[in-house]
Amino acid sequence: MLKYRLHGGILISEDGYDNKDVLISDGKIEAVTASDVAVSEDYVSVDCTGNYISAGFVDIHQHGGGGNDYMDDDADAYFNIISAHMAHGTTSVMPTFLSADKKSILTAIKRYQNAKNDPRINPSLLGIHIEGPYISASQAGAQKPEHIRKFDESEYTEIYAASNGDIKRWSVAPEIEGAEKFAEFARENGITLSIAHSNADFDSVISAYELGFRHITHLYSCMSTIIRRGGFRVPGVLEAAYYIDGMNVEIIADGCHIPAALLSYVTKFKNCDRIALISDSMRAAGQNVTKSYLGSMNDPLPVIIEDGVAKLEDRSAFAGSIATADRLIRNMVNVGVPLYSAVKMMTVNPIRMMGLDIKKGALLEGYDADICVFDKDINIKKVFCKGKLTVENN
Repeated sequence: MLKYRLHGGILISEDGYDNKDVLISDGKIEAVTASDVAVSEDYVSVDCTGNYISAGFVDIHQHGGGGNDYMDDDADAYFNIISAHMAHGTTSVMPTFLSADKKSILTAIKRYQNAKNDPRINPSLLGIHIEGPYISASQAGAQKPEHIRKFDESEYTEIYAASNGDIKRWSVAPEIEGAEKFAEFARENGITLSIAHSNADFDSVISAYELGFRHITHLYSCMSTIIRRGGFRVPGVLEAAYYIDGMNVEIIADGCHIPAALLSYVTKFKNCDRIALISDSMRAAGQNVTKSYLGSMNDPLPVIIEDGVAKLEDRSAFAGSIATADRLIRNMVNVGVPLYSAVKMMTVNPIRMMGLDIKKGALLEGYDADICVFDKDINIKKVFCKGKLTVENN
């Protein structure tokens, strides 16, 4: 494996910027050093002058891209998806499965495990995220109603056992019958609990937080907010997400699911350390198409692609994002978030929020050499994954 010296660029850290070089060796960051420190001639010099250098982007909620979904019965699906997103700076992903019947979920888990054996793919995989099927039918969004159900202990126990510990996150609705027992199971197995597609009221979310729910899946999308019951206002998931200081939130910062004004609102009233950027992308991400499908090709939901987002065919609602990481960061910067903070929302924060004990997401000695080089407009110039140069643009 080649050694590299990245020089001349502006390094992005958790707290700001620095003018230092990055040395890459054996797939790791060997050192972050002053530019005048001499190194041996066996390092390939990479001139990053005029560009930023950051850790590779981390997407903890991603369904697909490049024409594939992670639930597709296609041997090349993982490679196609990861390649499509890596072209936009993403080096680590948490493949996400939609609500489906048990057999389809178990089959999807086997595909993930097969992908782990592919050296082209393995460095990018962070574990499985299941979104459903224990969610609210009234907040289903684009998820198919026939796949939504109550918690089934025998089912989720079997699913987790089949994953051999690969399930790292599970998004569910805490108001569904059986949630308390599921939460106990998830905690015992180190699964991050996330509130998703939920019609819970404020008090139910407070209770869920006490049960271990520390994350909100795609803030604003498919969740309850203030309603009236007998004339009295009742707050919901959205209000609780802001109220609970320790609650993490993720946002689809594509400018569609959350427009610019709301992006500003989220960052004004939620601590930036508690925000993760996600693509929530479906198969059309990274493609130039007008029609596509949500979910597996064995159980597809037709959608249209327009205005930078996927929509149901009747245009009554969005049906998934087609965003890539560079677009998300660009949108945050455009609403006034400092670049280093926007990058932190897609590097350090997601890994911490998922409780992953891995050396990714930062430019630190000994960490995996997952690195992104981009210009002031967040145009991707180079991407390294585990020390391998995978993307190179002029």
